[in-house]
Formats: sequence, C-alpha cells, structure tokens
Amino acid sequence: MLPDWLGDDDVTGNDDAALWIRRFHPAPDAPVRLVCLPHAGGSASYFFPVSRSLSPKVEVLAVQYPGRQDRRREECIGTLAGLADAIAPLLDAWTDRPLALFGHSMGASLAFEIALRLEQRGTVPVKLFASGRRAPSRFRDERVHERDDDGLIKEIKALSGTDSQVLDDDEILRSVLPAIRSDYKAAETYRFEFTDGGPKLETPIHAMVGDSDPKATIDEVRAWGEHTTGDFELDTYGGGHFFLNEHAPKVIDTISRTLSAMSGPR
Repeated sequence: MLPDWLGDDDVTGNDDAALWIRRFHPAPDAPVRLVCLPHAGGSASYFFPVSRSLSPKVEVLAVQYPGRQDRRREECIGTLAGLADAIAPLLDAWTDRPLALFGHSMGASLAFEIALRLEQRGTVPVKLFASGRRAPSRFRDERVHERDDDGLIKEIKALSGTDSQVLDDDEILRSVLPAIRSDYKAAETYRFEFTDGGPKLETPIHAMVGDSDPKATIDEVRAWGEHTTGDFELDTYGGGHFFLNEHAPKVIDTISRTLSAMSGPR
C-alpha cells in the first residue's frame, strides 16, 4: 500500500481540471480510458501502479480530491454529491473515447454518482467497477467520522488502509486527519433515494469484494445489480476491505481484459 498522504506535486497544469485529473502515464493511442476514484482518505497516487500496469492499452485518469498532497491547503468537500458535481463536468473533455469508472470503498459510491451525472449529460460509461463497497441502496448507520482522532486512527488501522508508520507521525497526522474525517463523513452521510426501482444506470456494473470485508458483505455488494439495466458481474476475493492490495495483479488483469473486450466503437 502506498502512503497516500505523501508524494510530490504531480499537477501537469494550473487549471482546475489539472488539479482534479492526473495522467501518470499518458497513452494517446489507448482505445479506452479508466477514471479511478480513491477510497476515503486516499489520493490519486494510490492508482499510480494501476496506471503503469494498464498503459498503453488503457489510459488511466486518477482523481485527486481536495485536502491532500498538493491540494492539502484546499478545503475538503464533505459530501459525495458535492464531489460528483465537481468531477463529472471535468470528464466531458475525456469522452472522445470510451470511458470506464473504477472506485474503491467511498470511491465506488462516488463513481456511481458520477456515472449518473455522465449519463444525464449524454455519456454512458462502458463499465463501472465497484470495489469494496455495498450497493447504494444498502444503508448502514455508521458514524466513524464523529469519533475523536484516536478512534478514527483505530478504524483506519483496523481496515489496513494505510501504513501504520505514517499514522504514528504526529506532523503527518495533523495534515491528513481532516481529509480522512471529511471523506468518512461524505461516505457515511450518503443517502441514495431508491424509489420505485430507480434511477438506474445503463452502465454495466462489475462489483468486487473481499470475502471477509467488515464494511461490505457479499449480499450487500451483490445488490449493485439492482442499480443497472445493463450487465452485472460479481467477483469475490479472499481478504478484507483492502483485498485489492493483496490481489492487485488479478484485479488489474480483470480490468484490462474487460476493457479490452469493450473498447471497440460504440
């Protein structure tokens, strides 16, 4: 696991789009693009190995939320709706090729909200990969964001979501806890109105989950199938909430094979 809170500034421009969207390995000839949305407290750099592995067949666009790394001085956005409203319009510039979305944990819920907005704007993503997150219609009353700093750190360590050495550094903690707390608040206060079976995506959904994930049961993840009129697939891996750290090669291969089969003309 990369220490998400660290890293050099990797902005390739000064405009708003460059602050949000990171292209670690530009692939101008790639037939498809994959937009990656980090987990709570995560950053774009988490997907650097994914970008490196998928390039040049797939061009990865990793999203950098405010409040971390080179954006650490910016105010965090504490709702998924606010994040989706900010990100979706920026993706219009990248829809000249088929676009897919990948989100882990909070990022999966955010990917769903972005997909809804993209479809409303006339772009149907070719696939939504929802990793380590229960379906939007499966609500849990969780309030980790209301805990004190020690309680928040305990939760992060229990999920194995970052390097404990990073969390033991007081200076780093002061800089990252506000972003972590804001992301947890966004994820935990998210409510999806699943009235009369909709709205549903046209975008097909491919869900992934660890078989011992305390944050999402297999049944809760299988319910993603209720949120699309397109195809639905479910992959189960051994492991907990961050199963994809252990199974990264297999997950990346699945993404590559899936997008390769779907990246022809629409």
